[in-house]
Amino acid sequence: MKFQGSDQYVATADLMLAVNAAITLQRPLLVKGEPGTGKTMLAEEVAQALNLPLLQWHVKSTTKAQQGLYEYDAVSRLRDSQLSGIEGTDKVRNIENYIVKGVLWQAFEADAPVALLIDEIDKADIEFPNDLLRELDRMEFYCYETRQLIKAKHRPLVFITSNNEKELPDAFLRRCFFHYIKFPDAPTMQKIVDVHFPDIKSEMLAAAMKTFFDVRNLPGLKKKPSTSELLDWLKLLVAEDIPTEALKSGDDKVLIPPLVGALLKNEQDLTLFEKLVFMQRNNR
Repeated sequence: MKFQGSDQYVATADLMLAVNAAITLQRPLLVKGEPGTGKTMLAEEVAQALNLPLLQWHVKSTTKAQQGLYEYDAVSRLRDSQLSGIEGTDKVRNIENYIVKGVLWQAFEADAPVALLIDEIDKADIEFPNDLLRELDRMEFYCYETRQLIKAKHRPLVFITSNNEKELPDAFLRRCFFHYIKFPDAPTMQKIVDVHFPDIKSEMLAAAMKTFFDVRNLPGLKKKPSTSELLDWLKLLVAEDIPTEALKSGDDKVLIPPLVGALLKNEQDLTLFEKLVFMQRNNR
């Protein structure tokens, strides 16, 4: 297996190299980067390009590592034992009927190799990665309820994403291949936009890109607009048929762009941007 990019995802050379290194080493690929830089989409596109089924585990603040392995539904078993007659006793006696398989179990028992996405691992508590160390390293775990040792038939291609909200343990990092997706430069961003908007007018795109990078490079922003927000903004500009002139200023100064709410997502940043525009207009 070798990832060489896809028609729907602009992958830089270093990103493709990282994916293929993880495949060669048979280690999870830990991908970090700003929100909106395509970390989750990477797993989807690699799985599609390599013709692998994709299992996804979207981590929340309340997620526990055990849920990725399996969960024992003791409440349902107790309820069934109380409500079922003689006919239902066989079901209640078989504890396997109350084992809910998690994504890791599903990936391990798959008859063919699969891709596995563990999305936003830094949302969970600090013990979450540590609890997955053995399973991801040895590709096996023990189910105490059924007394089974679950071993992976095929080692899945594991993608782990993080927004850097928490530091991950060193022992966990040692078992991963790491890649940081840098924010795209202008030429790379142009390629990304071309994939999503092949028919957009070049004059409008040039004006929109200049405005976007002007906004993003404003010092002091609490949340800089991301790639996904640029794509949303362009979609709105096209849908609302905004004229190119609305994105330009005659004296090459920064102006408040139309539909700016697609780029700036809090009042602090919007106020800061409005102050900059006001100061430039008054030549202060």
